[in-house]
Amino acid sequence: MKRPENWQEGGFALYLHWPFCKAKCPYCDFNSHVRTAIDQSDWQKAYLAELDRVAAETPGRILRSVFFGGGTPSLMEGPLVAAILDRVARNWRLTNDVEITLEANPTSVEAARFHAYRAAGVNRVSLGLQALNDADLRRLGRQHSAAEALAAFALARETFPRVSGDLIYARQDQTLPAWRQELRQLTALGPDHLSLYQLTVEDGTAFGALARAGKLKGLPDEDLAAEMYLATESICTEAGLQAYEVSNYAASGAESRHNLVYWRMGDYIGIGPGAHGRLTLDGLRYATDTPKSPEAWLKAVDQTGSGELPREVISRDAQGTEYLLMALRLSEGASLARYAGLAGRKIAENRLQQLQDDGFLTRDGDRIAATDTGRLLLNRLVLELLPD
Repeated sequence: MKRPENWQEGGFALYLHWPFCKAKCPYCDFNSHVRTAIDQSDWQKAYLAELDRVAAETPGRILRSVFFGGGTPSLMEGPLVAAILDRVARNWRLTNDVEITLEANPTSVEAARFHAYRAAGVNRVSLGLQALNDADLRRLGRQHSAAEALAAFALARETFPRVSGDLIYARQDQTLPAWRQELRQLTALGPDHLSLYQLTVEDGTAFGALARAGKLKGLPDEDLAAEMYLATESICTEAGLQAYEVSNYAASGAESRHNLVYWRMGDYIGIGPGAHGRLTLDGLRYATDTPKSPEAWLKAVDQTGSGELPREVISRDAQGTEYLLMALRLSEGASLARYAGLAGRKIAENRLQQLQDDGFLTRDGDRIAATDTGRLLLNRLVLELLPD
């Protein structure tokens, strides 16, 4: 199982999880928690200790991206973000074009912190807009209005070199014309990147409980959701935003460098409650995980010197499957040679040919990519590529 692996092909990144929100959105299954009081000095001490610990394992690596995710990282105080980024710069070399992203919710209070984040070194903000009308924002449990969302977007454009916006479609009672109008409203503002997600109802969420009770009404059927997806690609293309990934659209050169590390199967550090990571050390690739409870994570860092749970070695089979699941999300697709190097076997030629004939896959030399139809059935496509 031990062998050299060219993780550098995907790059090296850092994900830092801030687990707190003002309120829990009913659709959200991320590791987020609501607390009445947060001592940010305690969190700074823990984050810096974890950065030092993992840096000792990864000497000489060059960091391509830092991503503050959540939760709601825009609840972090400016000095905390600055202290983290200062320690990051001490511990690793950074690429000349390092991308430093912070997720933000567009309430007026949080948007006012933008200047402090920019001074700390953040050069990209990802705004959780989610909808551009107040009725749907209320249904989604959001704490901001449509007017606040648009004002925050304008302020972000003035403050940061790069701005991304998130919207959710296939919402309750949403029509195709309404989605077209909403998306055109956002693209008219000139974003360089958009993340556009179909609403999914997850177990363990408030929406999940409502759905089980038969009380989540008005969700679109599969055909309407597929039409919305195709309309999304069309409208974004008209606006100069290419679909470089299943749910992500960008102007040329504005693709999320952080997420590309995931999708190209690079290495990434995961720090904070519930943060996952992937690290290749001494020829073995490890999955890293952390306690989800904020209090348990802080206690672990303080008492044991590590916020990680025991690491697991990822088998060759699992690496091959993970690579296909990630890479086939991208328009650039996957390398057959890289898959073979990871999994220790090739994909059968007859399977590749059949999937091409059926319109789910394209092939150009060493690379395969999912068609529009294949992307809609991505998990099934990957299963068809794998051995029985």
